[in-house]
Amino acid sequence: MRYNSGKDWLNAKSKRVLFFGMSGLGKTHVSNMLRASGQWFHYSADYRIGTRYMGEYITDNFKRRAMQDPFLAELLRSDSIYIASNLTFDDLSPLSTYLGKPGDPAKGGLSFDEYQKRQAQHHRAEVAALYDTAHFIDRAKDLYGYDNFVCDSGGSTCEVVDPFDKDDALLSALAEDHLMVWIEGSKEHEAELVRRFKRAPKPMCYRPEFLSNIWDEYLNKNKVKEGDVDPNDFVTFTYARAISQREPRYRAMFENFGVKVSHTDLAKCTTPDGLDQLIAHTLGND
Repeated sequence: MRYNSGKDWLNAKSKRVLFFGMSGLGKTHVSNMLRASGQWFHYSADYRIGTRYMGEYITDNFKRRAMQDPFLAELLRSDSIYIASNLTFDDLSPLSTYLGKPGDPAKGGLSFDEYQKRQAQHHRAEVAALYDTAHFIDRAKDLYGYDNFVCDSGGSTCEVVDPFDKDDALLSALAEDHLMVWIEGSKEHEAELVRRFKRAPKPMCYRPEFLSNIWDEYLNKNKVKEGDVDPNDFVTFTYARAISQREPRYRAMFENFGVKVSHTDLAKCTTPDGLDQLIAHTLGND
């Protein structure tokens, strides 16, 4: 690991950390806290995905809908108006809206083939955004003078790597540049994560084989055809199942490439010093 002890971490002139784990466990919250201190550069993988790698897809999707309105269509053709995404670190709705939900078109659902296509786009974008962290570490220092760097990774990082392979190229590169910190959830917290997701879905990327299996399972369990699927019910069902199937993948990432902290301990960190002490304690004194 980049830091071998708590002493190494506390004495490091340049602290670099990457948080990973399920969406809703505090990655963005603690990253925002560090950024607000003025001493840390905050790199959001989801923001990078939505602006650099999928921004055109997102905007074209907005335009496609606008072109269905004759009034807006005429203005777009004459370049009298423009449509842009206002995606932010804290509001990823444009990306979530583009990824969409499969099912009944009358309820806003996509065909499953289209949903799979957009999932594949996100997969490629997430890999690229994670590889970009090395560039942004240098950029943060060269342009803005930040020595400390936090990567707020997406909840689906474990889906785009092989966490069981100790030589996985992407994870090895990330571990070389950052301290990899798994935010471990709890069984008791799972219901709350599902409730939050149902209220405000986050961008989710799934492995193709998992997605195909869960789609078949849903159709068979509910005895429905593709066009009759309730999109909201399906994505909530899938997210709930993803929590349990992702846990061993996150655990393998921690065992092979990093350390872990509990989401409850992380929630108590309200200052950069508090986080430093938690990480130092996690790394130990050896």
